[in-house]
Amino acid sequence: MFMQKAIEEAKKTVKDVPVGAVIVKNNKIISFAHNEKELTKNITGHAEIIAIQQAEKILGNWRLNNCEMYVTLEPCPMCAWAILQARIKTVYFGSFDKKYGAFISSMDLRKTLHSKTTVYGGIMEEECDKLLKDFFKKIR
Repeated sequence: MFMQKAIEEAKKTVKDVPVGAVIVKNNKIISFAHNEKELTKNITGHAEIIAIQQAEKILGNWRLNNCEMYVTLEPCPMCAWAILQARIKTVYFGSFDKKYGAFISSMDLRKTLHSKTTVYGGIMEEECDKLLKDFFKKIR
């Protein structure tokens, strides 16, 4: 259910790589976003960063304790570090990012911070992979 919402968000991208993120607290979605880096000409316009910023406003705190994140692509180092700093409890992602994935595929930033964040990859992986393949096929 929550990963499906992240996929729906990813499909909303206009010019960007289709990545969607959802933050959940107490089994309720509190924020969601999709990539907007190209659209806004802002390097931090990743779905995860935008969703974190929205959740911080909603909760009135930068600490997102006991929150979970669902994201269609394994977070990059910038996003992974923000997730760890925000103290998000659990991350579920769809597609593995062998080049830039910062939780499992390329590196694991949790080790640097001795983080207790739990990460699960491959959630609805086929659907998430298809989004990316279709996007890159279209632009090439």
